Amino acid sequence: MPQPALSLARLSEALGLPEQSLLALVASCDTAPDPTLVALTVEEAARRLGVGRTTMYALVASGEVPSVTIGRLRRVPAEALKEYVTARTQAAASTVALVA
Repeated sequence: MPQPALSLARLSEALGLPEQSLLALVASCDTAPDPTLVALTVEEAARRLGVGRTTMYALVASGEVPSVTIGRLRRVPAEALKEYVTARTQAAASTVALVA
């Protein structure tokens, strides 16, 4: 006799996770980032930083994270993400130093 299909609600309950968290987890596991890519889509860059798509577009629009146009496509250099995180880390460290 075939097993009944698990519903999202039953699965999230069995795992002890809210449905939205389970959906987010599945979405983040959809595609593993390709470490060989030199330039990423804005969505790929957002996943690598662990931020939302809208936040990533805002970072690109403000110039905080540099991007390039290749033909009609907008791409974020993978190295730009490392530089952004490094700059944010240094800024946070200097702020903590000023407070202490």
